[in-house]
Amino acid sequence: MGQPWASGNAEGPSTQLPLVLTTLWAAAVVLELTYVLVLGPGPPPLGPLAQALQIVLAVFQLLNLLGNVGLFLRSDPSIRGLMLAGRGLGQGWAFCYQCQSQVPPRSGHCSACRVCILRRDHHCRLLGRCVGFHNYRHFLCLLLHATGVLLHVSVLLGPALSALLQSHTPLHTAALLLLPWLMLLTGQVSLAQFALAFVMDTCVAGALLCGAGLLFHGTLLLRGQTTWEWARGQHCYDLGTRHNLQAALGPRWALIWLWPFLASPLPGDGITFQTTADVGLLASLAKAK
Repeated sequence: MGQPWASGNAEGPSTQLPLVLTTLWAAAVVLELTYVLVLGPGPPPLGPLAQALQIVLAVFQLLNLLGNVGLFLRSDPSIRGLMLAGRGLGQGWAFCYQCQSQVPPRSGHCSACRVCILRRDHHCRLLGRCVGFHNYRHFLCLLLHATGVLLHVSVLLGPALSALLQSHTPLHTAALLLLPWLMLLTGQVSLAQFALAFVMDTCVAGALLCGAGLLFHGTLLLRGQTTWEWARGQHCYDLGTRHNLQAALGPRWALIWLWPFLASPLPGDGITFQTTADVGLLASLAKAK
């Protein structure tokens, strides 16, 4: 029979290494931005009011980004500590032989995290953590503010990169933007020029990636789907746009994008979920009365 999950800590090299690499890349972006703003060409020329607004925007973005990253990593979306033995009587329950436990509907086992995840969406390779019931809100907000931060950094680095590109031929410029590592290894650019081009490339690519991820997961959010359910064409948990938002983000779904620490408790427990059929049955019973 199923037993409560009790395998100890699931953290391992496979979950810690991506986070370390992401942190190193973020540190490189911060160092390059600091170098350009302090020792390099400096920020784009702006008036006092525009500069103040830009500082306020940067602080707002960074607080939201760091806050959501921290809460995403601290939130445990797994079945760890839950007593699930004997509860697997409804439709959709399964038995996980790796965890030696019954698992509820919409859950799945992650080989990287080595545990089953409640309402499992996918495993985030960049942060080395699964996206599930308890951290889905912070993942979506992270995508939003990461897109904003990367675009903001790209704007701040724009004048320095523009000055660099204008001093070279179009062919040299294209090679520097597309193949910065090759240009560095062949001695065509200095280390400082390479760092500027590489950081700018990764910021633009990162903004496009995060923006595409936000658009994709935002669409799934409105449909009440996880990535796994989307891949399998399942729509049985679509309760309508407003209810889908409340189920995944809590009652303050319209405000949680502005502050990561805003309380918005989820209405469910990650174990039982209303289905489209349940809503239809309740509506039919209400009409019958």
